[in-house]
Amino acid sequence: MSADSAPQRSNRTTRATERTRRVRRSAALTAGLAATALLVSACGSGGTSGGGGNTNFVTGTDGVATVAEGERTPAPDLSGKTIAGKTLDVADYKGKVVVLNVWGSWCNPCRAEAKYFAKVSKDYSGKGVQFIGINTRDTSTGAALAFEKDWGITYPSLYDPTGKLLLRFKKGTLNPQAIPSTLILDRDGKIAARSLSALSEERLLKMLKPVVAEK
Repeated sequence: MSADSAPQRSNRTTRATERTRRVRRSAALTAGLAATALLVSACGSGGTSGGGGNTNFVTGTDGVATVAEGERTPAPDLSGKTIAGKTLDVADYKGKVVVLNVWGSWCNPCRAEAKYFAKVSKDYSGKGVQFIGINTRDTSTGAALAFEKDWGITYPSLYDPTGKLLLRFKKGTLNPQAIPSTLILDRDGKIAARSLSALSEERLLKMLKPVVAEK
């Protein structure tokens, strides 16, 4: 074996290691770009539906999209830690109507609608309705907890700082694509309605009441 063999092997190992690192960095960048693309319309006045082609929902003039009972799709797995550090699984609330609100403490429209969500959630307490937040793009839970205290939010919120939970929604369905977004899940855990903008009390109730009335 020549004296140069060991350095050559070392160089090949170094190059292979560097290639592996580049692949990993590329994969991480791709995942980050996907999350960024999902939230590109964050804190805007609205958004557009994901996917194209055969969608099964209708969007009204008020921007609220709805799906007929027999054509709804189940919500994806939405589980994890809340901003208070507790474990929560949205699937545990099947049998109730669930209001999912995607929000961030940094988001001005989220602050504008927060008082309405606080009020309606209390008005519908004990009526078979559960409000759940999905807090996103807050780098720590401190600001999110302060937001809830300031606005009197008493229902739990999943902590989703990078948008991983939001990416679980399938394209072509009523997926959340803006911050704030609000989804109404029927008693079977299927997505019945969606808004991609901040809601007044009137618009929130307009989304919620028809689903509550279903038997």
